[in-house]
Amino acid sequence: MYNIQTLNKISPLGLERFGSGKYAYGNGVNAPDAIMVRSAPMHETALDPNTAAIARCGAGTNNIPVDACAEQGVVVFNTPGANANGVAELVICALLLSSRKIAEGIAWCNTLKGQGDVGKAVEKGKGAFTGPEIKGKTLGIVGLGAIGRLVAEKALAMGMDVVGFDPFPVKGLPQAVKVVGSAMEVFESADYMTLHAPATADTKGMVNRDSIAVMKDGARIINLARGDLAVSSDILGALKSGKLSAYVTDFPTDEQLGADGVIAMPHLGASTPESEDNCAVMAADQLMLYLETGAIKNAVNFPDAELPADFTSRTCVLHRESAAETVKAALGEVTFSGARGGFGYTVADKEADVGALMAIDGVVRVRTLRN
Repeated sequence: MYNIQTLNKISPLGLERFGSGKYAYGNGVNAPDAIMVRSAPMHETALDPNTAAIARCGAGTNNIPVDACAEQGVVVFNTPGANANGVAELVICALLLSSRKIAEGIAWCNTLKGQGDVGKAVEKGKGAFTGPEIKGKTLGIVGLGAIGRLVAEKALAMGMDVVGFDPFPVKGLPQAVKVVGSAMEVFESADYMTLHAPATADTKGMVNRDSIAVMKDGARIINLARGDLAVSSDILGALKSGKLSAYVTDFPTDEQLGADGVIAMPHLGASTPESEDNCAVMAADQLMLYLETGAIKNAVNFPDAELPADFTSRTCVLHRESAAETVKAALGEVTFSGARGGFGYTVADKEADVGALMAIDGVVRVRTLRN
């Protein structure tokens, strides 16, 4: 029996993947073998020693102490692409909101209640809310992963030109997208900019005084990725000077709320039933695959490992990358060995001495599976 603890409300479609008999799941599950989580903060959570994996029903893992989990041999999964369409549709909405002053117009209309002839008033006042069409304009995309690719497809279909950058090789991108060699080149050419990058040491604060300075006057920025990709004070300064026309974000800060040119919304990117279902199903499948076979797919702190489904006994060793050769020597013939971010994963389809493996400097966890 495997125990799966849920820290948020998880889509029933995902939980149904666990079936009955082999898995117990729910918020009140004790000594969990794995945890499913959406947005619940886990940085202060003391993990049970039994916990071998955490699956984030979504792409971002900022709410999970990923590095600390690696130190304990806890594999952290995410679900890249499962919510991509939900986010991409919201980006298209944000493009229009940034151009046409739709949100401002709606708010103004609501002030007319009880003041007489509304039809006459809206015709008289609508000129304050004019804005350009997006057709024929250039959309810059930083990050051409699952979400960025979908945004590119939708923007092209609406008659936009698209220029993009990604530091990694990109597959499945429409040929009409112009791929450039740096994010700064995207800033230079975009009328509209949308960000689809994780928050890392290289990307945090990428929207700043210097990058905004090379943008076209009156450009518009959409950030539905991570709030700390942008320097808030630089955004507000650019809006005040007129360098930027609009900033749309679902990661608003206190100083951004109510500021002219800022369109702030709650974090709605994946808030669709379809996205929640897709993320939960993918997360459940990844947990079951890992718990039952040791195979890793879409981990963020250990290497992905495709393993044969057919085995009798399997020893799975999670360790620091520096211990890889010692672990392989102790196991003899191995089925898989790989590393990521300073941590390694080595698997042998055989019984092994767990105590001897744990005694190796750098080994953080050993799992023994029997099929």
